[in-house]
Amino acid sequence: MAKTPREGSDPVRRKLVEFDAETWHALNLLSRDSLKSLQELADEAFADLLKKHRRPVTLKQALKESVRREPANDPQPRRKK
Repeated sequence: MAKTPREGSDPVRRKLVEFDAETWHALNLLSRDSLKSLQELADEAFADLLKKHRRPVTLKQALKESVRREPANDPQPRRKK
């Protein structure tokens, strides 16, 4: 279900997206078959895309990622010979 903005939260952002006819028909059928709105399908798709690229969606996820043991940008410790 699409989330509604709450007081104190970020405003809803809107973006116009263009689909070719085949993609639109496939999404429309999926929407009907799954009893989900196009917005719900888009929310799910973007969440999956962000997860695939290891990008946090929420502040909680971002903070959790920031305290991981070996941050990717830190230099590796040098080994003694």
